[in-house]
Amino acid sequence: VVAFILIGVAVYGRASALVTNLPIIGGILACGVILILISILGLIGAVKHHQYMLILFLLFLIQFSIACACLAVNTKQQEQLAEQGWKHANELIDKVQETFNCCGFNGTESTYTNNSDPLIESCKAKICCPYLTEADCECPSCMQKLQSTIDYAFKLCGSIGLFFSFTE
Repeated sequence: VVAFILIGVAVYGRASALVTNLPIIGGILACGVILILISILGLIGAVKHHQYMLILFLLFLIQFSIACACLAVNTKQQEQLAEQGWKHANELIDKVQETFNCCGFNGTESTYTNNSDPLIESCKAKICCPYLTEADCECPSCMQKLQSTIDYAFKLCGSIGLFFSFTE
């Protein structure tokens, strides 16, 4: 069903000239055709009761879904995921700040666990944060330093996932 919807959208986009970028239309058409072929393979496996084919088909679907999700994550979603991880990784925050020479997730205010707690030790020791206030801190935030690394990791995981899902 999804494959036919993709093909229909691509044909409509091409016919109505709403989308002028032809590689996008070709990519949508290719995804639709690939999904049809994969679903036919799954149906053949189900009809012939080949358990091995069904398991491989399910494995492909899982890998393909996760890979597409990794490739579809935008910068805002990456930042939200990183912030959640930052909040739950208290024992690693010092090490990250020392390794990447940064202070706080989005500046010094995010290094406080609550308003009464002192600033984390690795920010206290930094020369760029002598007065321990956000206005006086010249250290970049860790999100600024990690953004390209996080983006690269998502793209790499998605690409590797797609590669292995299609080579099975």
